[in-house]
This record gives sequence, structure tokens and C-alpha cells, in this order.
Amino acid sequence: MTATQYFWRHPLAEQVREEGRVEAKAEMVLHILEWRGIEVPDAVRDRVNACTDLNRLEAWAQRAMHAEDAAELFAGE
Repeated sequence: MTATQYFWRHPLAEQVREEGRVEAKAEMVLHILEWRGIEVPDAVRDRVNACTDLNRLEAWAQRAMHAEDAAELFAGE
């Protein structure tokens, strides 16, 4: 097995990929709100960017599609 093939199977590589997925999903949540013309306060931006749970970020992305206010992302939490 070459070093390159080994690296992609290494736990560190998976961690890096996971962090990239989390970062991309957080950006998407914020972009959806911004594209819809909804103001994103710093507190909301900070909470979204601090989240590391992909399932929670997915739920927030779905809520962002219908929210009237950025704070609605966190309704019921």
C-alpha cells in the first residue's frame, strides 16, 4: 500500500474530512439566511459556526429555508 493510500484511511484524514463537512454545512446555514435577506446577528453566526454536530446543522439548514428570523433556527432547543 502506498503512503498516499494509507493516509486516506488514517483516522486523522477522516477527522479532517469531517471537519470540512461541518464547516461547509455551517456556511450553508448562514448563506441560506443571507440569500433570503434575513439579517444574521453575531450571536447566531457564532452559535452556528461553533456547532460540530452535522445532524443539528442539517436541521438548522432546513429551518433556515422557512424562518422569518435567524433566531428561529434554534426554536425548541
